[in-house]
Order: sequence, then structure tokens, then C-alpha cells
Amino acid sequence: MPTYILLSRVTDEGAETIKRNPERIREVNDEIEQFGAHVVHQYATVGAYDFVSVVEAPDLSSILRVSVELGARGSVKIQTLSAMPIDDFIASLK
Repeated sequence: MPTYILLSRVTDEGAETIKRNPERIREVNDEIEQFGAHVVHQYATVGAYDFVSVVEAPDLSSILRVSVELGARGSVKIQTLSAMPIDDFIASLK
């Protein structure tokens, strides 16, 4: 299944929600599953982004739906990157 990296920045509204209910992060991950994607890894980070999520989705349309649905709520801004395992990348160059 294709892998995508979601770089997320929470808005002021999103930060307030997380402060009140930290478990909301896991609830959103469950919602991502309902869109047909799967959160493989997730990290809270310091710097330009608040969270880095490694997500598998069946195709580009599915991950775009995740990004649009979550972004439309106004609590997070997401940059989505397509990712390829390094072994697959090397093989593609041979």
C-alpha cells in the first residue's frame, strides 16, 4: 500500500482542543481509518510542524480525502508528501 507523510501544524483552535482533550489525537487517527487509510507511526515534534504521521492509503485520492477532510475542520493545516521505501527507490534506479 502506498505510504504518505503528513506534516501537521495545529491552529490555535486545534491546540486548545488538544489541551482540553489530548486523546482527541487518537480519535482523529480512528477517523483516518474510516477514510480507508491507516496511521502506521505518529510523532509529536518541535519545530515547523507539530506532528509527523506516516500513513498508508490505497491511493492518492484516499490520502487527499484525508487531508481535505481534516484540514476543512480548521484545527490543523497539513502538508502531504508521497513516500517510497528506500529499497524500492534504489531498485527503481537500476
